[in-house]
Amino acid sequence: MRSGGLYDQLVGEAAAVPVTGWEFAWLDGRAVGSDPSWSYPALARPPVRRAGSMLDLDTGGGELLAELAPLPAHTVAVESWTPNVPVARDRLAPFGVSVVTELPGGEEEFDVVLSRHGRLPAEDIARLLRPGGTVLTQQVGSDDLADLNAELGAPPPYLQTWTAATAVAALEGAGLEVTDVREERPPLTFHDVGAIVWHLRVVPWQVRDFSPERYDRALRRIDARIRADGHYTVTAHRFFVQASRS
Repeated sequence: MRSGGLYDQLVGEAAAVPVTGWEFAWLDGRAVGSDPSWSYPALARPPVRRAGSMLDLDTGGGELLAELAPLPAHTVAVESWTPNVPVARDRLAPFGVSVVTELPGGEEEFDVVLSRHGRLPAEDIARLLRPGGTVLTQQVGSDDLADLNAELGAPPPYLQTWTAATAVAALEGAGLEVTDVREERPPLTFHDVGAIVWHLRVVPWQVRDFSPERYDRALRRIDARIRADGHYTVTAHRFFVQASRS
């Protein structure tokens, strides 16, 4: 627990840490939670093992694919955020993964499509899946940390509703058959204000105009609550959908 540090020190430290990929180890001991009851890697591993080809959408720094190795012989990862591209290429090169910045343009190329906390372009997924292929996605729902945005006085993170139901409708509209749906709202507990600042830097879509200076007054209020209570807890929003192409 790091709540004993001075506010300026905690915020300054969090604002200075480099942010690349989807590596959240910096939060160890400083934030706990947001994980649903299921394990996305555990759900993805069986179809990945059976696949001859796979596509990972918005791979970040390639952390998930490295965790799922060994990978199919033909595995492609898409990452469009420029700072993450060299990180993903370095991490995934030993596994023979091709990292590209745009969706492949072909058809019926992949046995499995994965998207963890990334895009879910239903029509493109249906185009890229082979008959009998599977898409597995874990998404951050539109209610994610909405109470933190309200506390900060920031606009909601999403302008449109994004839930398991809307994702299912999109996938079914693209001609896919949904076979598994799960949705939960687990807690996320922060133990110091620096953890909040770092988290908002890593997920810039949560508060799109975020800077510690812009939200200084609200962050100091949260810091005072953490010092009084030992923690600050908000609500995450996660859902999982699996679908197949007939």
